[in-house]
Amino acid sequence: MEQKRAVITVVGKDQVGIIAKVTTALADNQLNVLDISQTILQDFFTMMMIVDLSRAADLEKLQADLEKIEQDMQLQIDMQREDIFQSMHRI
Repeated sequence: MEQKRAVITVVGKDQVGIIAKVTTALADNQLNVLDISQTILQDFFTMMMIVDLSRAADLEKLQADLEKIEQDMQLQIDMQREDIFQSMHRI
């Protein structure tokens, strides 16, 4: 099975449970986290993940789940397929 990957970014005011809620939504939708980087700049949380989409059954459900987390926690969560992300950020 060919691996399809996406880049997910999460930005917002630091608070308890951001990583737990986002990664739970990913696991519930059969996405595996391949790489993750997160940091806190003053009181702002930032996280970037590369995830495997190969087993994801319903990307619309995943998007709805992430949008709920965005609203509940006042975050900005973006997901782009890796090939699109790379072509947009090429120098």
